[in-house]
Amino acid sequence: MAGLDHVSLDVSDYSASKAFYEAALAPLGIRLMMEPVPNLGGFGGDFPFFWIGERGRGPDSGTHVAFRVEDRATVDAFHKAALAAGGRDNGGPGVREIYHPTYYGAFVLDPDGNNVEAVCHAEPA
Repeated sequence: MAGLDHVSLDVSDYSASKAFYEAALAPLGIRLMMEPVPNLGGFGGDFPFFWIGERGRGPDSGTHVAFRVEDRATVDAFHKAALAAGGRDNGGPGVREIYHPTYYGAFVLDPDGNNVEAVCHAEPA
């Protein structure tokens, strides 16, 4: 069964938002785990599941939601089905080593411009 993998929010001031979330989420056991590129931070406990990023579009420009799946074939199938349903390609299926060596994801924009992803973290079969 697919499940929610992570959520990203656009922020207008990364430094201020980073400081806010580091403080606000600490009591929940959630900490900044990684900043793979400037102005992008992933928070979590064992896994970074809450992300903030400054992209210059403002905080009300859309949302990113990722669904964790069990295998790469499911990522591929998601991408194909989403495009067939009218989604716009925002990054075809492939490995994103910037996150980790087995991160395999595909991205589409929904009709409102929200970035929706399917991701598999497992080793290839």
